[in-house]
Amino acid sequence: MNLKRLFSTDAVKGTKEYINSQRKYEIIRTSIYFCLSLALFAAGYITTGSRNNLLTIVAVLGCLPASKSLVETIMYCKYKSLRNEHADLIEKHSKGLNCLYDLIFTTREKTYPVLHMTIRNQNVIGYAESGILSEKNCEDHLKTSLKIDHHTDLSVKIFLDINKYTNRMEQLKNITHDSNKDI
Repeated sequence: MNLKRLFSTDAVKGTKEYINSQRKYEIIRTSIYFCLSLALFAAGYITTGSRNNLLTIVAVLGCLPASKSLVETIMYCKYKSLRNEHADLIEKHSKGLNCLYDLIFTTREKTYPVLHMTIRNQNVIGYAESGILSEKNCEDHLKTSLKIDHHTDLSVKIFLDINKYTNRMEQLKNITHDSNKDI
């Protein structure tokens, strides 16, 4: 267990099994935060015999980060990582490509879980399990987000079929690599 990961996930975001492993860290962190608040409240109550003390205020304020952590825990419990058999199939086709796993894109109206994404030259392709999202809406959201970040003239395609996705990955490998064109 990596204790640093309880407070920072930047080094592991986009890696295989990220959502499933991060869920465990979120549960542990949330439990620690709530236990600290409960311990502070109990300490104040035991020492003064009343809940009207300074440690009660500190315990209540400690519930703010604990509650924020609980929201993140619920979010990680809602989604799952890419299935192992699909991950193994994708790994066979991803040599030489820039890849990310377990991505969650959000808008005000909708959330788009993209389980794998590949980027090559001006092409961005993603794989999501069927029934989870609308391909067209997700593609439109990604194009809009990329334009806001000044990445224009990109081809964005989301696949719901693993075989079509891996076929497209093979096609991307054959595209002549121009490092200036990578995102």
